[in-house]
Amino acid sequence: MSTLTHLTPEGDARMVEVGEKAVTRREAVAEGWVRLSPEALAQVMERRAKKGDVLTIAQIAGIQGAKRTAEWIPLCHPVPLDGVDVRLHIEQGAIRIEASARCTAKTGVEMEALTAVTAAALTVYDMLKAVDRGIVIDGVRLLAKSGGRSGEWKAPGRRA
Repeated sequence: MSTLTHLTPEGDARMVEVGEKAVTRREAVAEGWVRLSPEALAQVMERRAKKGDVLTIAQIAGIQGAKRTAEWIPLCHPVPLDGVDVRLHIEQGAIRIEASARCTAKTGVEMEALTAVTAAALTVYDMLKAVDRGIVIDGVRLLAKSGGRSGEWKAPGRRA
């Protein structure tokens, strides 16, 4: 049975000790979806949303979110990021967000990739909420990670 690393034996919260872990190259990829009305999607595609270029602003918000992850997630270590990419694509009548984060550190960047996706999705929501009250953010998940002791992991069904 695995133990919860963010809890002391007494059940109190703690930040995991990573001092003895090896510094390795680490990468994580996450995705999420923003489902919106055809009218809101048209405004994104035609770059006519009143608040500006939705995809570009959301991309920047995702990068900023990754950089601030340790401030958002209480027990997350600050990680010196080597790079962050956030891509937004129109697919299946929705916006698909994919983010990757990379570092050379003692702990991984899963939370940074997930935070990038979430920050970008929330920005899309904020920019279009006046047009579409039914926007749904869903499917936020880790797709892949590599580095550290665990090596490489990919979500079931994910291609290389």
